[in-house]
Amino acid sequence: MLNAYLDIQPEVADALAAGRPVVALESTIISHGMPYPQNVETARQVEQVVRDNGAIPATIAIMDGKLKVGLDAQALEALGKGGQAVTKCSRRDIPFVLASGKAGATTVASTMIIAAMAGIRVFATGGIGGVHRGAQETFDISADLQELAHTGVAVVCAGAKSILDIGLTLEYLETQGVPVIGYQTEELPAFYTRHSGFPVDYRLDTPAEIAAALRVKWELGLQGGAVVANPIPEQFAMPKADIDAAINQALNEADTQQITGKASTPFLLARVCELTGGNSLASNIKLVLNNAALGAQIAANLAK
Repeated sequence: MLNAYLDIQPEVADALAAGRPVVALESTIISHGMPYPQNVETARQVEQVVRDNGAIPATIAIMDGKLKVGLDAQALEALGKGGQAVTKCSRRDIPFVLASGKAGATTVASTMIIAAMAGIRVFATGGIGGVHRGAQETFDISADLQELAHTGVAVVCAGAKSILDIGLTLEYLETQGVPVIGYQTEELPAFYTRHSGFPVDYRLDTPAEIAAALRVKWELGLQGGAVVANPIPEQFAMPKADIDAAINQALNEADTQQITGKASTPFLLARVCELTGGNSLASNIKLVLNNAALGAQIAANLAK
C-alpha cells in the first residue's frame, strides 16, 4: 500500500537502487522559513551543493496526494510562492494532507519519516526543533525529538534553533537515547552562533568517522537517528549578544500576541530576521548550505 502514496523522482530512485548517496532535504524551510523568492533560490542552491559534494538531493514535500521524494523546478516554485498558505506538516498531519490532495511542507519530523520510507539515511536541514522556552508550563516540545528517537535517519543541522531551551532539548535527547555528534566541535552550536555553552556527546572530525559510527549503530539494530551538529562557519556567525537580544524581544512579542504551537517557530524566525535587519536570514542561508555539504559527504561515506 505504501507504493500508492510514495512518489520517488526517477533520479533519486535510480541512485537508491544503485546504492549511490542521497541526501534528504525538507520543504518547510522553503515555504515557512524564508520569503519568496529567496526561499526558492536557496532551495536550488542547497540542491546544487549536495550535488557538488557527491550526492543526489531529494527535497521532500506532500503534493497532489503523494509523498514526493525529489521535487522538480515547478514544484519548488509552487512551494516558495505558496509560503505560509502551504500546510506545515509534522507526523500527525501527514494522512490528513495526503487525503485532502493539498500541498504540505515537511518539517524535520515528517521529512525523516518520508526519507526512511524511501530508504534515505541522511537528511540535511537548518536546525532541529526542540523543547521551547517555558515548556515547564506549556509542554511545548517539538515532535522532531520523538522522531529522532524512533526513526533511523541522521539529521545534519546547525544545532537546535536558538529560540529554544537548548539545555532541556539536550536532556530530552539523552533520555531518548539520541546521540548528539559535534562535527569538529565539542560544543553544541546554537544555529546563528557557534557556541551554546552545552557539550555534545561525541566530537568526530571527519565525515568518514561519522558515517562509520552511524553504520555500526544501525547494524546493531539500535533504533532511532542521530543529531550531527555542524557549526555555522565563523565568518557568517552572528554576535551572540545581538541574536540573544532579538530572540528575547521576539519571544516577548509572541507571548503578548498568544502565538503558540506550529505557528510559533515561523513567527519567531521571521521576527528575529526583522529585528536583525535581515542579518539572521543571511546567516540562515549560509548554515543550510554548510549542512548540505556535510550531509552529502557523510552520505557518500555511508554508501561506500
